[in-house]
Amino acid sequence: MPRWKALPDELDPQVKEFATQLRRLVDRGGLSVAALSDRTGYAKTSWERYLNGRLLAPKGAVVALAEVTDTDPVHLTTMWELAERAWSRSEMRHDMTMEAIRISQARAALGEFGAPPATSATTAAGGKAPRRAGSAVAMPGIAGPAGVSPTIPPQPTAPDANRREGTGSRGPATPAAPPGGGRRRLTMFLAGVVGVAVVIAAVLFLTGGDGDGKKNQGNGTSATPSTGTSSRLPAGVKCAGAGCTGKDAEAMGCSGDLVTTAKTVAVGATTLEVRYSRTCGAAWGRITGAAQGDSVRLAAGTTTERGSITAAGDTIAYTPMVAVRDAAQAKACATLASGQQGCTT
Repeated sequence: MPRWKALPDELDPQVKEFATQLRRLVDRGGLSVAALSDRTGYAKTSWERYLNGRLLAPKGAVVALAEVTDTDPVHLTTMWELAERAWSRSEMRHDMTMEAIRISQARAALGEFGAPPATSATTAAGGKAPRRAGSAVAMPGIAGPAGVSPTIPPQPTAPDANRREGTGSRGPATPAAPPGGGRRRLTMFLAGVVGVAVVIAAVLFLTGGDGDGKKNQGNGTSATPSTGTSSRLPAGVKCAGAGCTGKDAEAMGCSGDLVTTAKTVAVGATTLEVRYSRTCGAAWGRITGAAQGDSVRLAAGTTTERGSITAAGDTIAYTPMVAVRDAAQAKACATLASGQQGCTT
């Protein structure tokens, strides 16, 4: 039986090539996934995702793999950068597809309200509105078929447009309004207003306030998800937005396939990262390849969370989460036991 499962067919070729290269390095080093986890400081389950193409390995893990397999990290990180760009493009395409699905579902749901009320009286046979003899003028303000405005044919000219019937003219320029026309137009106008209100209410109900499911940012409310949105979160995710601040990412289900590495910087031999989960609307800081006494902090706005390595032999530390609208709002800094410091941009 082959050691590795076939990589998913939907993977971008650049990502597939990168995952294949990682597998070759692991095979060349004679490492099991458990041994790889022990020597790099990254969890066994994480490496299984990296090597099977379900998650793109962060740069820190790639550098750690290069070290334990005596591989030049420069070439490997170059391949990682290309794969990371391809992965981001795939995520963008996925987001656009999901948005298109939501729009399609909204349109289908709106269709359940049925056809709009008739705009004029129709005949029992054929459904066409009756016309008055000699009149080619549609009701003012009513659109014709397929959204095309009705046209008014040229009217015959008369020596005096103000002459009344019976004085030698060919009649008025336009036909007289039918009795009750004002009341009918008012009724149709009110029906149109009610129809628009129903459509708007349905859209707001289906989309949760707007097309992105975010709250209005202009009225002082938060644009990040709140704990009230938990009913719409994926299975296993226990918080969103402000509800995630101060909590552990793994315990809240925000890590794994839902997290990406937004920023990476080397501080000595330690890799400092900003980790970001779009689903949870939160970010946290992480250091890998670290040593006892090293610490990491993450700041976003006025909120700061900290983490540190307190036990000998540990190589990874991360902060609790901080709610952010996007990863650009978060900044991570590391302070090593040696006194060396560094931050992400």
